[in-house]
Amino acid sequence: MKKQFYEELLQDVHRDFDRRREERRSYELQWRLNMNFLLGNQYTEISPRGEIEDVGKQYFWQEREVYNHIAPIMETRIAKLTRVDAEVSVRPSSNDDEDINTARLSTKILKAVSEEKNLKALRAEANAWSEVCGTVFYKVGWDNSTGRTIGVKNKKSIKEGDVQISVCPPYEIYPDSLNCAKVSDCRSIIHAKAYDIAYIKDIWGEDVTAEEVDVFSMDNSDVLGGLGYTATVPKMSSSKKSNHAIVIERYTAPTKDRPLGRLTIVASDKILYDGDLPYINGVGGERTFPFVRQTSVLIPGAFFGVSVIERSIPVQRAFNAIKNRKHEFINRISMGVLAVEDGSVDTDNLEEEGLSPGKILIYRQGSTPPRLLDGGSLPNDFLYEEERLLKEFTSISGVSETMQYSSVPTLNASGKAINLLLEQDDTRMIGSADSIRNAMKELSSQILRLYKQFAGGTRLKRHSGENGDIEVFYFSRADIDVDYIVFETGAEALYSPESRRNTLIEMYKMGLLHDENGNLTPRAKSKLVEALGFSLPDLATDVTEVHHKVAVSENMSLLRGDGATVNEFDDHKLHVEEHTKALISHRDNEAIDRHIREHIAYQDINSVKEIQNEQQ
Repeated sequence: MKKQFYEELLQDVHRDFDRRREERRSYELQWRLNMNFLLGNQYTEISPRGEIEDVGKQYFWQEREVYNHIAPIMETRIAKLTRVDAEVSVRPSSNDDEDINTARLSTKILKAVSEEKNLKALRAEANAWSEVCGTVFYKVGWDNSTGRTIGVKNKKSIKEGDVQISVCPPYEIYPDSLNCAKVSDCRSIIHAKAYDIAYIKDIWGEDVTAEEVDVFSMDNSDVLGGLGYTATVPKMSSSKKSNHAIVIERYTAPTKDRPLGRLTIVASDKILYDGDLPYINGVGGERTFPFVRQTSVLIPGAFFGVSVIERSIPVQRAFNAIKNRKHEFINRISMGVLAVEDGSVDTDNLEEEGLSPGKILIYRQGSTPPRLLDGGSLPNDFLYEEERLLKEFTSISGVSETMQYSSVPTLNASGKAINLLLEQDDTRMIGSADSIRNAMKELSSQILRLYKQFAGGTRLKRHSGENGDIEVFYFSRADIDVDYIVFETGAEALYSPESRRNTLIEMYKMGLLHDENGNLTPRAKSKLVEALGFSLPDLATDVTEVHHKVAVSENMSLLRGDGATVNEFDDHKLHVEEHTKALISHRDNEAIDRHIREHIAYQDINSVKEIQNEQQ
């Protein structure tokens, strides 16, 4: 790369990053303010200078206690969203038997990746960021340094590589326009993150100049208002870190001039990478951004969503004020305000000790004795305003008292009516739940596309089977289908496990799970017991289920031309049914046709034996 072009590209990326950072500054301040209120540091505000500053006391005697209702609201919302069932499965593109088996294999890959990468913990982290800041991002990439060891070169292990999933807080993402409604609407996105220069050397092999980097950290104490009052609550603030540098990754969408897009990675005074977008992770073999967005409250026409905390801050400030003024009034009534004639008593002693019980008060002869001023009574407006503010918390946050306090309302109603009330209580959170589900759908799609691109030869994966057993399977890039991704869950995202179990029991009572003879098959029985949260060891190795898996495996083997053997102990009737399904999709496959005839021959032999046994 020519030196002049090198310097121009380096400066262009830094100028672009500075511009985007300045445009996004108001969002960043709001996120920091949200975090401070969540942590209980609620006497802060965004100053005209564009900084988070503490609000000082007007008088030394003012109470500044924090009555944090935002924290339990967030805890409740995150707990509810954690129960969202976002497991995905791959729908086959046709009724072809091969497509069906390919879809099943792709579903197994997603389940294996979910367990290997601990996707449940990543989702919990992402939900927390989304609820606090309003937006969070998943980054899906490929790491060649992970996976199984497939060889050794120059005394270094060679790995087969694997998918890498990370959670990116909104602090790290800079779109080219804040008015893009989706990630795909952006022409370019910058991902900026501070790394230790030793880590940069290890990953990219370049020595970069260290910088003093602003990072957000948690301070355990802070002096508020310059009046010597030290808060014990943590505070979200920025701090300096040495031996670090900001790595700026600018992803540019494909254009006519660059149909494969562009990725430029810059750190300090070095260009670490400049080339095409590395991942074929879009629809139809397109290269696109490796980011998946999740929002708490979606704002039309805006790249970043909104947090419920932002709406609750004015109510929280008013609630803190009314509670503190109320307690100040009570203190004034209980402790009293003394009126003292000048020079009649020792005011220093009186100020230090007050009017303690049994105190002997000496005042100057002929002067007026000290007296307590009438403080009046606590106005009822304090109580009314406090109740109104509590109701405002509910209406703004969408978290009612039933959810926040985990208590069932005392109503003269049936259990079904209460369950219906609790389900309706989740209505305000359906949008957040759908965002999680959509994010998991896009995340799964990118995972499969990366395996389609990088999996290469045969790879080994493990995942927990339907009955808790470990299932081992092999696959290659040719076995993966990425076209149709659907959710296994129903339309209601926040159904509790109890609600689903009750629905399943009602379906059983209605006979919807029985066969045409009115019987519950062993396979259906196993599924029902598993759905109720139990397991039956004797059903874990159900013979019918084993025969079904063997027949499906034989279909794949016959289609590949590897052949399959018919055994005397096979369930020939079940095998004939499964193989016939495959033959309907592949009418000219002689191997499957011949295999079916072998099973039928065994059936005829067994029938003759049964007749002879009956005659004897």
